[in-house]
Amino acid sequence: MILFELRCARDHHFEGWFKDGAAYDAQAAAGEIACPVCGDTQVSKAIMAPRLNKATGQSLDAQGAAQEMRRMLLELRQTVEQTCDYVGDNFADEARKIHYGDVEERPIYGEASAEQASELEAEGIAVARLPWLREN
Repeated sequence: MILFELRCARDHHFEGWFKDGAAYDAQAAAGEIACPVCGDTQVSKAIMAPRLNKATGQSLDAQGAAQEMRRMLLELRQTVEQTCDYVGDNFADEARKIHYGDVEERPIYGEASAEQASELEAEGIAVARLPWLREN
């Protein structure tokens, strides 16, 4: 079993248990996962911290922890690529258009400088900077 932190399109956060990542993917694609707050079925995985289980005596060594973190970051990248529109260098402009209602709201990802990201945050536009690992 795996626990995912989930988020609906209205930004409500909740948790869900799944047999594995494939079970989550299948249920999400079929619209079988609904937000317990608003009932929205546009659900995606939210960013979550890894759980390194030491209670069972199965602690990870530094190399194992690094490999697990890499796996999780690659999974995060895959989720972002599957659920968000890539807007490239136009990220800051598109984020503003969405925030101010000039275009339909949708999840996006792309590139922005540190200065652009700071300006967006100062305007009250939520952005997240993610480590973007190569898959190889």
